[in-house]
Amino acid sequence: MASPSKPSSPFRCFVISITLVHFIASIMSLGTCQSLVEENSTSDDTTTKAFFIFGDSTVDSGNNNYIDTVPENRANYKPYGQNGYFKEPTGRFSDGRVIVDFIGEYEKLPLVPAFLQPNADYTNGVNFASGGAGVLAETNQGVVIDLPTQLRNFEEVRVSLSEKLGEKKAKELISEAIYFISIGSNDYMGGYLGNPKMQESYNPEQYVGMVIGNLTQAIQVLYEKGARKFGFLSLSPLGCLPALRALNSKSDKGGCFEAASALAQAHNHALSSVLKSLEQILEGFKYSNSNFYDWLQERISNPTNHGFKDGINACCGSGPYGGVFSCGGTKEVEDYELCENVGDYVWWDSFHPTEKIHQQFAKTLWNGPHSSVRPYNLKRLFSNIKVIKAHTIADVVDRRETGGEGIFQ
Repeated sequence: MASPSKPSSPFRCFVISITLVHFIASIMSLGTCQSLVEENSTSDDTTTKAFFIFGDSTVDSGNNNYIDTVPENRANYKPYGQNGYFKEPTGRFSDGRVIVDFIGEYEKLPLVPAFLQPNADYTNGVNFASGGAGVLAETNQGVVIDLPTQLRNFEEVRVSLSEKLGEKKAKELISEAIYFISIGSNDYMGGYLGNPKMQESYNPEQYVGMVIGNLTQAIQVLYEKGARKFGFLSLSPLGCLPALRALNSKSDKGGCFEAASALAQAHNHALSSVLKSLEQILEGFKYSNSNFYDWLQERISNPTNHGFKDGINACCGSGPYGGVFSCGGTKEVEDYELCENVGDYVWWDSFHPTEKIHQQFAKTLWNGPHSSVRPYNLKRLFSNIKVIKAHTIADVVDRRETGGEGIFQ
């Protein structure tokens, strides 16, 4: 994630409400939708399992090693990857692994390669993520692989799989795969809070609506290419990142930058509403959506309850809270401090959590309770969940107009 500049003026927390009518109208032509799912699902061992990953530095496994970018968007140098799981720094913004590495391990998949990794085998999935990327192409434009470009890269892989496996097997793989999306933080930090012109053009509600609209369109593009099972990592309490905490005018009291956290909450609420509607409209669409915001906030506020000692300061960085993004000494500020025991910390550097956090939440996503991940956890999504009843969109509209119970009520 690129370090944002301090916004020119403060703005208050807000609550957002986004109507879904224009999203629904844009996909009316896609046909029928499913409403009920069998509770007892079983895995089909004959189907190749695949894991496709889209996003930013929360899940980047090294794509930025191969592009022309700024030092803030790279992590292929020490002390990144210092815990020794990998022989050398890989480009992951962590002291070791990131959340998708653990999820792949739980499903017994080979390590999912970065899209730009030379000679990568895409049979079990690909990681398209890029540190600093946003939903919007304008976010950190020119120095990241934005989400629209990641989608084009997926199409390249889809064609490649069809040539390698044959059309039928490739379609089966695509339809049974999990599509994990973790993106949006950079749109709000650098793209909005660090961009006075964007703040002049859009109020917070309008901007969140634009990000969610583009993210919804991306989901639709993947669906039209055969994707059916989606996993989402919701945004964290952005204002409590060490870098954002240091920007807060009340940082001397240890307070979070509430404007950033409010944007994250608004995004999460809007995305949750969209996903609930898409599940009813798109045939076979199933998803796992996490409550990462509250989960991480609990560890920030009460670290000792979860095996940590410090939920505020970064292990690697400089300045207040380790909030100056100097980890590794390759950026504008070269001096940095490194903690002795990274396992005590929630935060690895100024923007990113430690491997320990990644592992803990990966377990939650994999088989966690409904309060943290819904409507399915990823373990269930990787299994074959069979749909047993369908509604057409015409049925939905008719029931709404006639005063019936309706799917959306």
